Amino acid sequence: MQTLARTLIAIVVALASLGAITERVREPGVTDTEIRIGNVMPYSGSLEAFGAIGKAEAAYFEMINERGGINGRKVRFISHDDKSDPSTALELTRGLIEKEDVLLMFGSFGTPGNFAVRTYLNERQIPQLFVASGDDHLSDPSLFPWTMSWQPSIREEGRIYANYIQAFYPGKRIVALWQNDHFGRELFRGLQDGLGDIARMIRVDIAHDVADDNLGKHVSVLKRSGAEIFVFAGAPANVTKVIRSAADLNWHPVFILNHMSSSIATALKPAGPENALGVITATFLKDASDPAWKDEQAAKDWPTFIEKYNRAGGKDDNAAVFGYAAAETLAQVLKQCGNDLSRDNVMKQAAALENYQSSILLPGIKINTGRWDFRPIKHLRLVQFDGRSWQPIGDVLETAFSRSQK
Repeated sequence: MQTLARTLIAIVVALASLGAITERVREPGVTDTEIRIGNVMPYSGSLEAFGAIGKAEAAYFEMINERGGINGRKVRFISHDDKSDPSTALELTRGLIEKEDVLLMFGSFGTPGNFAVRTYLNERQIPQLFVASGDDHLSDPSLFPWTMSWQPSIREEGRIYANYIQAFYPGKRIVALWQNDHFGRELFRGLQDGLGDIARMIRVDIAHDVADDNLGKHVSVLKRSGAEIFVFAGAPANVTKVIRSAADLNWHPVFILNHMSSSIATALKPAGPENALGVITATFLKDASDPAWKDEQAAKDWPTFIEKYNRAGGKDDNAAVFGYAAAETLAQVLKQCGNDLSRDNVMKQAAALENYQSSILLPGIKINTGRWDFRPIKHLRLVQFDGRSWQPIGDVLETAFSRSQK
C-alpha cells in the first residue's frame, strides 16, 4: 500500500508540474494550435506604399501555415491600418493586446507610431519586436527592454554617406533634399554628424513633405547652388520625380539616396535607367528586381511566392522584400522558443540570434543580437546603379553601433 501511495503521489506531483508548465506557456495569444501576432501598418494615407511590408508579412505567415506552422502551431497575423497616425497606432495596439489577445506586437511601421506605443507595451512586458523603424531610440534595452528594432540605424546610414563623400569627393559642394519627418531628419543629422567640421560643405538643404508638389522647384534651387553631390532622403515615388527633374534640368550630380527608396523596378526604372545611372545607396537587402541574383534559389522562389500569395504586393517592391525578411526573422525566434512561448522567452530568444542569415539579406550581412544588443542588423553595403543592376562599392560596412559591441 505504501508503494502504491508513493506512486500515486508521484503521479499527482508530475501532473501538477505539467500543469504548471502548461500554464507558464499559456500567455494570451497562445493555444495548442495558434500563435496570435499583432501589427499596425499604413495601408492608406501618405505612406501607404510601405503597407507592402505588412502585406508581405501576412503572405509569409500564410505560406508558413500551409507548411504546418511553427512547432505545430499556426500563426495568426492580425494587422490593422493606422494611416501613419501615432494616436491611431496606440488605440489599435491597445485593442490588439486587450481585445484580440495577441502574444506580441511585430514589425509595426514608423518611428512616431512605435514611440507612441512603446511605454504602454513595456509597462505590460509585451514584446515589441522588429519594429519597422531605424531610429536609434528604439534599440535601447537599458530603458525599454521589451522593444527591439530590426533594420540598420537611419542615422548610421547618413554617416556612411558622409564617409563615402569624404573618401571619394573631398572638398565637393553638397546639397540635400530630405523628407520633413523623423526619418528624414535622422538621416540628414547622420550626414551632418559624419561630415563633422566640413558640414559647411552642405550649401543648401531643403525639407519636403511626402505629398510635396514642388519637388521640381526644389531640385532647381539645389542645382543653382552649384553643388556636385546631391543627397536625397524620401519616399520611393518622390525619388522617381526628383531624378526626372534633375535630368530635365541637365543636372548630373553624384546622386545618393536612402536605401528604402532604391528599388530598381519601382523607383529607378520609372525615372529612366539612363537618368538613374550612377545612383548610389547603402543597403542590406537584395533588390528583388536586380538580375544579379537571378540564379540564386531565393530569387527564383520570390516570383513564385508573390504569384501565389498575391496579397504581398508587387514582385519588385523593396518594401515587400523588407516585410518578407523581417517575418523570416520572427519565425526563427518563434522556432527557437520551442514550446515555451512565454513573453519572457520570446524576448530571450530574440536576444539570442547568432549569425542568422535571412534568405534575402545581402551576402556577408548576418543577424546577431544579445542581451544588450537590440540592433539585429548592423551592417550596410554601398552599391551603385549601372543602368541595369546594383554594383557593390567596396566591402560590407560596419556601423558605429556594430563597432561599439566589440
